Parts: sequence; structure tokens; C-alpha cells
Amino acid sequence: MSSPLTIGQAAAQSGISVRMIRHYESLGLLPATVRSASGYRQYGPADLHTLGFIRRARELGFSSAEIRQLLTLWQQRSQDHTQVRAIAQQHLDDLTRRIQGLQAIQQTLRELVQHCQYGTQPECPILQDLAAPDAACPQP
Repeated sequence: MSSPLTIGQAAAQSGISVRMIRHYESLGLLPATVRSASGYRQYGPADLHTLGFIRRARELGFSSAEIRQLLTLWQQRSQDHTQVRAIAQQHLDDLTRRIQGLQAIQQTLRELVQHCQYGTQPECPILQDLAAPDAACPQP
């Protein structure tokens, strides 16, 4: 067995900051670690593997609650991946809605910028749109 790692070493090896490792512990995503006699956290290979799982899930945009569910399913090593797929599908659907909203915002801004004549008009279409009480932009 390899020597336990300090939180700084675990951070360096996992690519996750010390602050975020502590945060994940406080959320219960990472189990409380063993402490040395002097009170320092000690991390092992399983902790690093879990941190890698969390890092990748965060890269894919999963929320802390979704990561908690996925971690539980991963740690149970169940062969039924129905719940995993449902969580991923729900996340994908949410991302799709957000992307569509951002694309609508992008189109609105593109049109506003195209109508802006760099100060040659008495009114600025961008400022007019921002100030319009009834202007509504899709939410991402």
C-alpha cells in the first residue's frame, strides 16, 4: 500500500484545489478522511479515484446533488444503469434547454449589434432595447 497523501498532495494529484476538496468533504461527496496523529487529513488511492470521478462529473456540468446520486450508484457497483441513464438524460435535456436559450440571446445581441451604427443614429438600438420595459430575452 502506498503512503497516505496530505490534502496538498491529493490536490496536486487530482487536479482539484485544496479548498474544493474541503468543500466536497463538507457536502458529503467525499467521505471524511482518516486523520494523522497531528490532525492532518490523509488520502489514499480510493479517495483519489473518487476525486477524479467528482472532477469529471463537474467538467460535464453535473450539480452536486446529481454527483451525489451518481457517486452512490457508482459505489454500489450495480449492473442496472437505469438510474444513471435517467440522471444523465435529465442533465442533457437541461443543457439542451440552456443552450437554446443562450442561442436565442446570441441572436438577439447579434441583431442589436447589426443595427448599431456606431453613433451615427440619434438613438442607440442597444440602449433602447435594454431600457425597454417590455423587452424580454430568453433565459439560458
